[in-house]
Amino acid sequence: MNTLYFTEEHELFRKSFQDFLQKEVVPHIDKWEKTGTIERFIWKKFGKMGYFGLNQPEEYGGMNLDIFYTVIFLEELQKINSGGFAAAMWAHAYLAMTHVNKEGDDAIKKKYLNPSIEGDKIGCLCITEPFGGSDVAGMRSTAIKKGDKYILNGSKTFITNGVYSDYLVVAAKTDPDKGNKGMSIFIVDRETPGISASKLDKLGWRASDTAEIAFDDVEIPAENLMGEEGKGFSYIMQHFALERLIMGINAHARAEYALDYTLGYMAEREAFGRTIDKFQALRHSVADMASEVEMNKEFNYSIAKRLNDGQYVVKEASMSKLLSTKMADKVIYDCLQMLGGYGYMEDYPLARMFRDSRLGPIGGGTSEILREIIAKMVIDKKEYKPAAK
Repeated sequence: MNTLYFTEEHELFRKSFQDFLQKEVVPHIDKWEKTGTIERFIWKKFGKMGYFGLNQPEEYGGMNLDIFYTVIFLEELQKINSGGFAAAMWAHAYLAMTHVNKEGDDAIKKKYLNPSIEGDKIGCLCITEPFGGSDVAGMRSTAIKKGDKYILNGSKTFITNGVYSDYLVVAAKTDPDKGNKGMSIFIVDRETPGISASKLDKLGWRASDTAEIAFDDVEIPAENLMGEEGKGFSYIMQHFALERLIMGINAHARAEYALDYTLGYMAEREAFGRTIDKFQALRHSVADMASEVEMNKEFNYSIAKRLNDGQYVVKEASMSKLLSTKMADKVIYDCLQMLGGYGYMEDYPLARMFRDSRLGPIGGGTSEILREIIAKMVIDKKEYKPAAK
């Protein structure tokens, strides 16, 4: 146990969550990977156990626990070998619900946050667009106010939980002439007329539903505006730090899981009269991988603590995602190689992990975009500041 960040209570939570996942989730994973549909009952079980409310306020049913409960939640989800299932859970709890909690008023929180914590409602966050990708400021979707409503038009893509969610947190331009200063955030019920979603066929993350969503003259009540009109871009940027750190933590956790599995395989697999963990070339490769995993993990923990302490860690979180996702791809690639032909077989976990991991350097801001953000901060001395409260 790393006592610098984790207490005995943290580790008790880890054990109980591991047991829950093995009992309630693992038996269904292969089916969900094949169907691309996560059955609703598991959301309710997560809610009943309080797993969606770890970092949420107590007045809406949450537990208001420190960030290292979230770290454990993320790490253990990566160790049941379904990046798609993990993504569906954390996209609901830490993307959609983060905006509802931070920008929603009391009425919105009672209507959406409380049932989200309980697992009765599933949320998705709709930012990325077909023509914009990582260019959030280039957003084309509009929500123009008419009387006591906003009229939403546009499209979003690569939206996790985009097909089966009950509500959508949507970014759109309320004043297109103002660029990113004319962007706002809304919460929209799934059954609102004019919303259509198409499921995308993905290389990995197959258990999760990922959608392209179209909005055609969707009427949004004015009270569904979250936060202040025109501050949507600031809200999005502020929460990107958490999303990028989440993806960094996911990366070190899946790399660690891949390495642990591979070490177990190497200890049993024999070649030329001895187990393959006795061959120097492979041992040295393992040494490199273990070192890289540990370095990234310790960095991610330190950034998590700073975020928990209220620091604005946009640069460090960007570094976390950039380096950790690159590391995870390399470690999983090398672990698959250790298994030889078996690594290429779907009956072994590395094949799925290899596919799922590839999304790391793409989703939540590509590595290329992250390098530009980091370069602006390091070279150009640009300062990003949190949205004004």
